[in-house]
Amino acid sequence: MSDSTPTGDVPQGISRRRFIAGTGSLLGAVALAGRAPSAAALDTGARVPALVVGTGYGGSVAALRLAQAGVDVHMVEQGMAWDTPGPDGKIFANTTRPDFRSYWLRTRTKAPLSNFLGFPLDKDVPRYTGILDAEEMGGIVVYQGRGVGGGSLVNGGMAVTPKRENFAAVLPSVDAEEMYRTYYPRANAGLGVATVDPAWFETAECYRYARVGRKHAQRSGFPFVFVPDVYDWDYMKQEAAGTVQKSALDGEILYGNNAGKKSLQKTYLARAAATGKVTVTPLHRVTSVTPAGGPGAGYAVTMEQLATNGDVTAVKTVTADRVFFAAGSVGTSKLLVELKATGALPGLNDEIGKGWGENGNVMCGRANHMWDPTGKVQSSIPCSGIDNWAAGGAFAEVAPLPTGIETYASFYLSITKNPHRAAFSWNAAAGRVELNWQTAWKRPSIDMARTIFDRINEREGTIYRTDLFGTDKIWGDHLTYHPLGGAVLNKATDNYGRLHGHPGLYVVDGALIPGNTSVNPFVTITALAERNIERIIATDL
Repeated sequence: MSDSTPTGDVPQGISRRRFIAGTGSLLGAVALAGRAPSAAALDTGARVPALVVGTGYGGSVAALRLAQAGVDVHMVEQGMAWDTPGPDGKIFANTTRPDFRSYWLRTRTKAPLSNFLGFPLDKDVPRYTGILDAEEMGGIVVYQGRGVGGGSLVNGGMAVTPKRENFAAVLPSVDAEEMYRTYYPRANAGLGVATVDPAWFETAECYRYARVGRKHAQRSGFPFVFVPDVYDWDYMKQEAAGTVQKSALDGEILYGNNAGKKSLQKTYLARAAATGKVTVTPLHRVTSVTPAGGPGAGYAVTMEQLATNGDVTAVKTVTADRVFFAAGSVGTSKLLVELKATGALPGLNDEIGKGWGENGNVMCGRANHMWDPTGKVQSSIPCSGIDNWAAGGAFAEVAPLPTGIETYASFYLSITKNPHRAAFSWNAAAGRVELNWQTAWKRPSIDMARTIFDRINEREGTIYRTDLFGTDKIWGDHLTYHPLGGAVLNKATDNYGRLHGHPGLYVVDGALIPGNTSVNPFVTITALAERNIERIIATDL
């Protein structure tokens, strides 16, 4: 941001100097152990060898590997850097106390759980370029991370590799042997994936809720599994012992985690910084990519610079030899659909915008008996799940309800084998991209989730909670945390993410995956990006 940027939207209590530092610099040592990509002004007329649009999983992998291959990389991020403490001394807001940092350009929060014990949870907040985007489109709310690190900032960190037998349905054109031999291990190592200590789990008060979930699952005959995560488990043990600042044990998850979670700033982006060849420009939104001239001339990329109230403060155009689309499934798909429809990239094929799914996400809660307390203090980091994928088409994460009070409730996020796929299209009259998802398409997800929870309720003599998603509403069927598809591999692109019709343009994020991964998707997004960028570097550079 320049000194001329309006500051009327700066929340009270933040100095102008701190505000500018927080939105124009990157990933300071306050939050991270290790270096971070340096911030750099990206001015009109600049030329860059590789421009990465977005800083989430696919973009971070591409940036690191390109830089290691000797390519200078510039990353453009719509959200903020998230490296400077707010008025409370912390970078991220607490889940139970949302404030201006919590939501992307909303004036009222839109939490996945809208109600609790008959009381509405959402509240008014200042309009600000906050960390969580609750984007409403096509009958669904799509939750997305906004900031350097993308979705890694706001997810629960569940780092799950799909079962080998399920992979052919996830990415049918990709060699499974190669993925499980090389790229999944590389992704897991790069992300810092680990599993909770089973012995500690058995006695940790903060996982009482997960042990209750295990008991109920096993008594109903369902396999209960520990699920890997990217949290620092040693740090969590120290949180439980009271020797460090509480983070997961203070309920931090929905609006960022201030300490223990190994988000991308601590892994791929930190390693990218160490190359000295990666820079990032936050608070810039790419709006156009067009050929800059004849073959080899690269692409003219236009972007808007944003103030923290969402106002556009400048419009810039740069030239990039190659552009890597990594704005997330929704961001990449919407941009490509518009560029094709408006003639900016006429060579894109008719598969652009198709094959979008929500990973079958559906939430529910169960009301347990008084003899099954789930704990006042619950770790916000899930570590376990119930697997009924083969028999019922559902995998259920045993999720926390970190309210700070005893709820006697079990809460779940299910991933289901929902067959429905939506498409993005350009509405010329309205001047926007739309999604044709239908709320009724969640019915298969509910039915699949019921194969687990109806049986558990029958066995335990319990009922569904009806106070979490509205009035007398059992299922959280209005949302997804796992948007996938819209520029599907080997359809909208070749089998390595090269967009058809425009050499030098690539998709490297979850838009490549057709709608479902059978588990939480970010390990698969990372592994696929590792596979694709390795081939691109070897053959295209």
